[in-house]
Amino acid sequence: MPMYERFYSSVTGKKGRWITLLVWLVLAVVLTVTLPAVGDEEANNAANLSDTKPSVQAAAVDATEFPSDSGTPALLVLHREGGLTADDLAGLQKLTAQWEAAPLPEQVGVPPLHKLPMPALQAELSEDGSTIVAPVLFAAGADTETMKESLDQLREDAAATLGGDPFNTETDAADALSARITGPVGIQVDATGLFKNADVSLLLGTVLLVLIILLLIYRSPVLAFIPLIAVGFAYMVVGPILGAMAREGWITIDSQGISIMTVLLFGAGTDYCLFLISQFRHHLGEVESKREALLKALTGSAGAIAMSGLTVVLSLSALLFAQYGAYHRFAVPFSLSILIMAIASLTLVPALLAIFGRTSFYPFVPRTAEMIAERARKKGKPVPAKKAARAGRIGRLVVRRPWAVVLSTVIVLGVLAGFSSQMKVTFDILSSFPSDMESREGFKVIGEQFSEGSLAPVRVIVDTEGSDVKAVSERLSKLPYVASVSEPEQGQVNTNIAAMDINLTMNPYSLEAMELIPQLREEAAAALTASSSDSAADDRVWIGGQTAEQYDTKVTGDRDTRIIIPVVIGLITLLLLIYLRSVVATAYLIGTVILSYFAALGLGWIIIHYVLGADAMSGSIPLYAFVFLVALGEDYNIFMISSIWEKRKRMPLKQAISEGVSETGSVITSAGIILAGTFAVLASLPIQVLVHFGIVTAVGVLLDTFIVRPFLVPAITALLGRVAFWPGKHEEVKEPSSAASH
Repeated sequence: MPMYERFYSSVTGKKGRWITLLVWLVLAVVLTVTLPAVGDEEANNAANLSDTKPSVQAAAVDATEFPSDSGTPALLVLHREGGLTADDLAGLQKLTAQWEAAPLPEQVGVPPLHKLPMPALQAELSEDGSTIVAPVLFAAGADTETMKESLDQLREDAAATLGGDPFNTETDAADALSARITGPVGIQVDATGLFKNADVSLLLGTVLLVLIILLLIYRSPVLAFIPLIAVGFAYMVVGPILGAMAREGWITIDSQGISIMTVLLFGAGTDYCLFLISQFRHHLGEVESKREALLKALTGSAGAIAMSGLTVVLSLSALLFAQYGAYHRFAVPFSLSILIMAIASLTLVPALLAIFGRTSFYPFVPRTAEMIAERARKKGKPVPAKKAARAGRIGRLVVRRPWAVVLSTVIVLGVLAGFSSQMKVTFDILSSFPSDMESREGFKVIGEQFSEGSLAPVRVIVDTEGSDVKAVSERLSKLPYVASVSEPEQGQVNTNIAAMDINLTMNPYSLEAMELIPQLREEAAAALTASSSDSAADDRVWIGGQTAEQYDTKVTGDRDTRIIIPVVIGLITLLLLIYLRSVVATAYLIGTVILSYFAALGLGWIIIHYVLGADAMSGSIPLYAFVFLVALGEDYNIFMISSIWEKRKRMPLKQAISEGVSETGSVITSAGIILAGTFAVLASLPIQVLVHFGIVTAVGVLLDTFIVRPFLVPAITALLGRVAFWPGKHEEVKEPSSAASH
């Protein structure tokens, strides 16, 4: 007996099944009790850019030369339709005096508005006198939870001093004072709060969705819970392991990663369980022994499950090549969760099926023809005639008219893929927030009453080497996209270093603003060159601030995309070559999934832009969607093509294709609906980046499930015939003359 059969036999044996269940139970309990929970080790303010990036270097120079101004600002926006009153401004002065005397937690600075005479303070108002913005600076390295506590205290202080409830007053309320907190600190705290609140609702929504779909498909309460039990155990195991790794500093994990990991576990994990369950149900209709049926199911599906899991694990591990922190942080949690889930699918799920046996499918219990006949005789009923097995309509269609199927599906996918060229991306974090979120409302008020650029000024730092810094500020102020330039500040360590804040005339988080960063650098360097004998001043200019950081984010993300996409394709190609031993099949399996990916981007853009009305999607979605869709889409191809490869050894190829498509059709359709549904749950969250990611991934899975897997791939296989197996050989099995027509 081969080693893998001995392993399957031990896992499903009379004692082995209980031992397997006990091992998973003990492992889950011990890890949960002894190791930290992954949620307790979240680091939602972890840096995404390395120290080598220009904006990070600018921040380091800023912190050294201008330590008093090196904090991260929270912007308190006070607004009253018709104009702020003297009492409003006096209240603000009391607040700045209070925060100067008794700073908020992690506060490093506050403007001394209380020391300004009233006319000078009124000069800081918007043109119509309705709005003023007061920055409160916090330590750059402060954790989000502490900053949240500080902002909560800030609101309490402001409400007590200003009177009423300004933070819950509509910004357009007539003759009422409204207050909002925005700026980098407000945005960061709001973003973290969204993800934190989303975790529980996402978990509950995903569990309920999977449970309902399983009940509708299989109509068996026992069977519906078996995949959920397996996913639950896998989650209980992977969570503490990730928590321990994060505590040791080996990895960094955040709320967004945990949210997507949860969806991935339930979606992909349930798929693996269903691949085995479908085989088990099929063999229960052929053999009376439930254990023999389970061993046959494992023999027939374990290889495909292991291969599918390995494909996803390696694809997600490719994110380790990323330089951008958010991409890199996802690699270990995602790949480890799928690895543990695949192990659970090949050990815990077989043990549970061995324990429940045919009862797993109650009340629709699969039985052999002999068992059905025996039950009928005992009840005194006529023995039902045995239904002849026949291929489904789709299976017959793809082998009878492969050219028509290939051309029609390629046209559909190609048209959808064409829309991907119209897709626009954004790195504006504010666009991910609900329109009624405080930091977004505050930003809107600033944009309407001042320059939008004042929300996040661009910090320009130069080393003058003794030349006049005014030449730089004057040149920058003349640029058409610059609203204002602050007075230059002199460095405290190196007096030749000067810094100035630039307010742009546009949204500083927009793609348009980000593209101006190289121009600002060139203009500042040119001004330095013109005022000194140095012919190259690029190394004496540093550009910092949120806009510069997002520009570096885009550049880094583009680099990661160029590296990771070929790595993922290469890894999957290598695995398919080893598994199928066919260059031709590997080529068209990869090609169809890539076509499906671009079609998913195109269809996703149609929904996001033309239906939901969004102007752009997050710049990180194309890479995330590629890694997920190519890996998960190949899962379905592997499971279906494995069935064809196995059947063609004992029947004609066209019959093997037809029956392979029909045999795997229902389980892959069920798995695809569940996986798409779990990703679609993300679209219910109030976070636009997850909404867009959920939409693109869900439609991509559905395209793979209902077009690529049942039609395109088998039709190409039918067209190519024995060439599909090259350089391997295919010996065509002749159909017996008495065989039924398929």
